[in-house]
This record gives sequence, structure tokens and C-alpha cells, in this order.
Amino acid sequence: MNWYIKVLKNYAVFGGRARRQEYWMFFLFSVIISVVLGIVDGVIGSHGIIGQLYSLAVLVPSIAVGVRRMHDTNHSGWFLLIPIYNLILAIQEGQPVENGYGSNPKAEPPPIV
Repeated sequence: MNWYIKVLKNYAVFGGRARRQEYWMFFLFSVIISVVLGIVDGVIGSHGIIGQLYSLAVLVPSIAVGVRRMHDTNHSGWFLLIPIYNLILAIQEGQPVENGYGSNPKAEPPPIV
């Protein structure tokens, strides 16, 4: 959950790098929250409005963490627009050394919230 909150705190930070764990934990919690909101939407009959509002709220942080993830593999954030290759890069381990986008995020201590 700390990784999810860290991404939300860096709401529109497109610079720097994001570890695989940060990216995928944000993705996991977003999917879980979306499923729960979908169930709630179905129960109360709101036609998906709550889920759509959540998706809109996390759109910018999702793009930002994706761009930072691409930076960790030493690629431009524009690589998010390439359908399959962006998934390969998101799965790939980041560079263990400092690159043009910043220092190695694995060398930093994990977030404490």
C-alpha cells in the first residue's frame, strides 16, 4: 500500500525513475480498487459512475508512474505509446546505475508513509 500512496503523492512527477515494484504495486492496487468500485457500482446501481470517477482521478498518476518506469529502463516516456514494447519495458529490470533520467531508485530506501 505504501507504493500506491507514494505514486499518488508524486501525482504529476514525470521526471526521475520508478522501480518495477512501485509500478506494479500501483497497478495491482488500482485493479483491486477498480474491481471493488465496480461491485459497489453494481450494487447501488450507479451505472459505473464511481468507477469512472476513480479512473479519471488516477489517470495522471498512472501516466506519470509509467513514464518514470520507462525512464528506469533508460527509455523516453513516449515508449508508453508503443503497445507491446511498453509492457516488455515495464517488466524488464531497470538499469542498476545512474542513467540520464536520475539515480537508481533501488539504491534509495523504501517509502515510509
